[in-house]
Amino acid sequence: MLAQRYRWKNKVLRDHVSILNGEKSPTVVLINATYLNQILRKWLIANIWIYQDRIIYVGNDMPKRMDQAEVVDCTDFFLVPGYMEPHAHPFQIYNPLTLAQYTSQFGTTTHVNDNLVLAMQLEKKKAFTFLEFMKEIPSTILWWSRYDAQTELNEEEQVFSHGNVKSWLEHDAVIQGGELTGWPKLLDGDDMMLHWMQETKRLRKRIEGHFPGASEKTLAKLMLLGVDSDHEAMTGKEVLNRLLQGYKVSLRYSSIRPDLPKLLTEIKELGIDQYDYFMLTTDGSPSSFYENGHIDQLIQIAMNHVPVIDAYNMATINIAKYHGIEHMHGNIATGRVANINFLQDINNPTPVSVLAKGIWVKKDGKAIKEAYPTVDWQQFDLSPLDIKWSVNSLDMQFSMPFGISLENAVITKPYSISINVSDVILTEEHDECYFMLLDREGEWRINTLLKGFTNKIGGMASSYTGDGDIVLLGKSQADMITAFERLKEIGGGIVLVKNGKVDIEIPLPLRGMMASMPMAELIEKEKELLEYIKDKGYKYEDPIYTIVFFTSTHLPYIRITQKGLYDVMNKNVLFPAIMR
Repeated sequence: MLAQRYRWKNKVLRDHVSILNGEKSPTVVLINATYLNQILRKWLIANIWIYQDRIIYVGNDMPKRMDQAEVVDCTDFFLVPGYMEPHAHPFQIYNPLTLAQYTSQFGTTTHVNDNLVLAMQLEKKKAFTFLEFMKEIPSTILWWSRYDAQTELNEEEQVFSHGNVKSWLEHDAVIQGGELTGWPKLLDGDDMMLHWMQETKRLRKRIEGHFPGASEKTLAKLMLLGVDSDHEAMTGKEVLNRLLQGYKVSLRYSSIRPDLPKLLTEIKELGIDQYDYFMLTTDGSPSSFYENGHIDQLIQIAMNHVPVIDAYNMATINIAKYHGIEHMHGNIATGRVANINFLQDINNPTPVSVLAKGIWVKKDGKAIKEAYPTVDWQQFDLSPLDIKWSVNSLDMQFSMPFGISLENAVITKPYSISINVSDVILTEEHDECYFMLLDREGEWRINTLLKGFTNKIGGMASSYTGDGDIVLLGKSQADMITAFERLKEIGGGIVLVKNGKVDIEIPLPLRGMMASMPMAELIEKEKELLEYIKDKGYKYEDPIYTIVFFTSTHLPYIRITQKGLYDVMNKNVLFPAIMR
């Protein structure tokens, strides 16, 4: 058991040394390689020896034995470390495996993933079995551990019990606590959360914040309580405020916050010309946002504003240094994990070939599909939903005096309902629709109206939500029921119905939260879904994020949760859920 604590067993380490002694052959030798040396901040030429998943040597010499080595002439390439995504939400309809496989084609070989869905949807033993499985794929998959559910759960004290949170924090694949969406509770005196943060620091792991709009003093307080970084800066001034309080800052370019060009322009105007404290993130965007790239696209944007080497560093070594893992990741040097991107041009960060843990996942522009394993998802209890209950007309009671108004893609406010809601169909002349959250087990429901999402959708059912329950919305109660029944048939997903006909559906057979199909296929289906929803009156950037954030109490002002309609600012339930 002790050997499992270490990345490489003693015998393997001896094998590594034996290659330098000329007693054993490397598995890959990269000759005449122009690579980015981030210590000297220069492009150097060297030969790089690799054995299985580790770089054994970088320098001028050639190995004495090469009988088991693949020799690759890198004269025409520029080599950079595999890119790192420091803030991934790997459950945005896709799943962690398909995300890793797809983004590897764009050079992202390391993901630091949110554990929220695993923590909320799986028993701990099954979740940890999944983490062990993900260790074996070519991409490097690391995790962060949540301290709260970012919604109001009926049984939060069980899901986020001290034992569960502590076990997650102690897992060797978990390198960070957070993201700290529950910071208002922390500042209000939540000592259990502070204790978990203390445990995180005792384990010498980082804590990431989530502080949109936070004042200078709030940032200072949270730094004192142990937070190390934040990704919510939306202006250059907010970036500067975080730097001055000692934070590492992730610069975001996502589907709902494509801020990176603006941030880089504004920090330059503020006189900031040192970039070692910056990281780049896509913040877990939906699959369609990744159609043309991943972190490579952010590096390309950064190159228009900062020196080329800094652009690469913000996606590699800066992230590794932040987590204290630069001895393993984020740079090309002896002893590091062999994650290497092969570029045709220094100014084009999209690689033509990619090594991940010393395995070719892309070569000469072609994906090596067999590099990633197939998986039986049911071994992790990631099975289709088995819903044994139905929705009927008795559930369609919408007598609440106020509804939820969508102000942008993620912010919701209460509004007074003035239209007649006694009919089974609402007119398409306005943008109000019926809106429900249903317990996944069918025990309770919450009914209200939603304003600003659509004026034409007949019925939509989604098991993809922030808390794992089921959202129903639409203009027609009959279409909503039809959408729900179809969702049951496919074992979970997103279903849109008009005039009794299913127009679009995306099956999500992994607990109703994730697709099992390859990302490229999912992207096409998601694009159809987005086009359909926008054609039916949705006017913001990202309906996928809107759906998942309906239950999220880290955002203002009113949310629909398991406990009922919830006032975020005053922290109380306005109308409780109704038992069915």
